[in-house]
Amino acid sequence: MEFRLESKYKPAGDQPKAIKALLSSLKKNQHTVLLGATGTGKTFTMANVIEQYQKTTLILAPNKTLANQLYIELKGLFPNNRVEYYISNFDFYLPESYMPKTDTYNEKTSQQNWELEMMRVSATTSLLTREDTIVVASVAAIFGHRNPLEYKDMFYEFSKDTKIERKNILYNLIKLAYERKDDLAPGNFVVRGDIIEIAPSWTNQFHIRIEMFGNEIEKICEINSITKEVRKCYDKYTIYPAHFHVSKQETINDVLGEIEADLVKRLDYFNKNNMLLEASRLEQRVKLDIEQLKEFGITSGIENYSVYLDPHRKMREAPPTLLDYFPSDYLLILDESHLTIPQIKAMHGGDRARKKNLIRYGFRLPSAYDNRPLKLEEFEERTNKVVYVSATPSSYDLEKSKGKFIEQIIRPTGLLDPMIEVRGEENQLDDLMSEIFIRKKKNQRVIINTTTKKLSENISSFMNDKGLSVAYLHSEIKTLEREEVIRKLRMGIYDAIIGINLLREGIDIPEVSLVAILDANKMGFMRNTRSLIQLIGRAARNSKGKIIMYANSYSDSMEEAINETRRRRKIQKEYNIKNNIIPKTIKKEILKPVLEEFEEKHNIKLSSLKTNEKIEKLEYEMKFAASKHDFETAIKLRDLIVEIKGGK
Repeated sequence: MEFRLESKYKPAGDQPKAIKALLSSLKKNQHTVLLGATGTGKTFTMANVIEQYQKTTLILAPNKTLANQLYIELKGLFPNNRVEYYISNFDFYLPESYMPKTDTYNEKTSQQNWELEMMRVSATTSLLTREDTIVVASVAAIFGHRNPLEYKDMFYEFSKDTKIERKNILYNLIKLAYERKDDLAPGNFVVRGDIIEIAPSWTNQFHIRIEMFGNEIEKICEINSITKEVRKCYDKYTIYPAHFHVSKQETINDVLGEIEADLVKRLDYFNKNNMLLEASRLEQRVKLDIEQLKEFGITSGIENYSVYLDPHRKMREAPPTLLDYFPSDYLLILDESHLTIPQIKAMHGGDRARKKNLIRYGFRLPSAYDNRPLKLEEFEERTNKVVYVSATPSSYDLEKSKGKFIEQIIRPTGLLDPMIEVRGEENQLDDLMSEIFIRKKKNQRVIINTTTKKLSENISSFMNDKGLSVAYLHSEIKTLEREEVIRKLRMGIYDAIIGINLLREGIDIPEVSLVAILDANKMGFMRNTRSLIQLIGRAARNSKGKIIMYANSYSDSMEEAINETRRRRKIQKEYNIKNNIIPKTIKKEILKPVLEEFEEKHNIKLSSLKTNEKIEKLEYEMKFAASKHDFETAIKLRDLIVEIKGGK
C-alpha cells in the first residue's frame, strides 16, 4: 500500500518550496537540514515529503512529549497507513547500579507499561510486514533489541481447514510466551471447549478467535475486544511473540554452556586476584539465572545475556536495535535534531560507566556490556537518507549537510516573528507586572522564563501577593498537572506562567502575546543563541507577539538571536505585503481536562471510588479510545492512570 496523506489543507507559505527542495536532496542521497521556524508547519512539511517520497520512515524525537504530539498528528494525516509509536516501555525505571564509594547496590527497579510494550511490538511487526509504515520514536530506538532475524523465526502461522490437535496450538502459543488466563489482556489466551481466543501482544483493539471442529481449524476470525463483534475472518493468520525476549528453548539450551564457561573464566580471574567477595556474588547470581533459563526460558535481567541468545552477533559487536527492522533505503527524520543528536551521543558513555562497576565488582558477567545503546558512529552507519529538522540547527547538523540548509520561515497563517525589546534589570519585576496587567485587560497571556526553580517559585509568590494570578512550572510537577496549568493559562484563570525551560512542555499557546526572558545575558545553555531563538518562538502564535529581554548588557548570544529574529521578521513581512496577507492570531480550541470529560461522560466522580476501581474504569476507557483510534485521549488516560498508581 502507498502512503496517502489526507488533509483539508494544502502546503502554503514556505512549505511548497521546502517540500520540493527536500525531495530533490533526498533523491541525490544528501543529508538535509530543514531550518523551520516555530509555527511554520514543519510536521505538515514532513508528512508531504513522506507521501511523495514513498519510503518507510522513522521519525526520532528528543522526548516523550514531542513524540506523543508527532504520533497523534501523523496518525490523523495517514489514517490508512501504519503509524506506530516506539518509546521506552517503562513508566518508571531505575537501572541496576553499584556505587563502590558507599558500597551501595541498587537492584533494577521498574514499572513496565504494557500499553507501551504493546505499541513497541506493533511497531516492529508492522515494519516486518508492511512497507507503508511510519514509526515515531524516542531515542529508545538506539537501545539493544531482539534481532529481527530471530524475531521473525518465532512467528506462528495457522490456517483454516488445517488438521491439528488443539494441544499443539496451545503448545505453540506458550512457546511464544502467551499465557493461559481467565481474562484476555494482551499476551494471554483463553480456552472454552472448541474455541481458543487469543489477545495479540501488539494490540488491544481485537482478539483472534479460533474455532475447532474436532482436530481441524474450522474458522479464524478477528473480533472486537470490547463489543465482541466479528470484524473479519481469515484463511491464514500469523501470531507474533508476546514479548521481545522470547527465545526457542533449544537456543537457550545451546548457549547455557557458553554462559557457564564464561562464568568459570571470570571466577578464575577474581580468585587469582583475591577478590573472593566478588567471586561469591557473581557465582550466586549467574547460577540462579542459569537455573531459571533452564526451567522457564527467561530470567530477571535476561537482557544481560542477550549476546549469547543472538547467533548473528559476536561479543562487543553493536547490538541489533529498532533501526535493524527498517529496510536499507528508509527515510530518517530527526525532529529537534539539535537536541536529539546530543542525546544519542551521550547514551553509550553513561550506560558503559554504570555497567563497568557492575562487572568490576561481581554483579554481572562482562556480557552485560553487550546490552547497550548504539554509539553515535554506529547509529550513523545505520542511516542513509536523513533530514535534520530544527529551528536552530547545530554545528553537527550543518556539518552533515555540508553547510547547506532549507529554510521554512514563512507561516501559512501570516504570523510574524515577534518584536524584541531589551530593558534593564532595575525594577524589572515592577516593570514586568505592569506589562502583565496591560495584557490582562486585553485578555492576553504572558510566559516568564527564569534560570532557577527557586526563582520561579519566589516570583510566582510575589506576583500573586500583588494581585496577579501566576503559576510556576518545573520538572517536579506531574504531566497532567502541567497540562492543567497550561489549560488554565489559556482560559485566563492564570495571567502568566513562569518556569526555567518551558520549551520542554511543547507549549503552543496562541493567547500568549508576551514572553519575558529574565537574566537574558547570562552565560550558559539556557541563554545561548539556540535557546533564546527557541524561547522567542513561544510568542510567534499571536499577532501581537512581543519579547522583552531583561539585561543590563548585551551578550553575543542575545545579539545573534535578535539579529536572526529581525531577519526572519523582515522576510515574513515582505511576503505578507506581496500576497496581501494580514496576520491573525491562531484560534485553538481549549479542551476540557481528560478527567473532567471522563466524569461527565460517565456521570461519576472518581474521588468516590477506591484506587483499584478508578484504575479499572480508566483502563477500560483508555482501551475503548484506542479502539476508536482516538490516541490523544488514550495517551492522556494512560498518563492519568500512571499518576494514580504513583508514577510521574
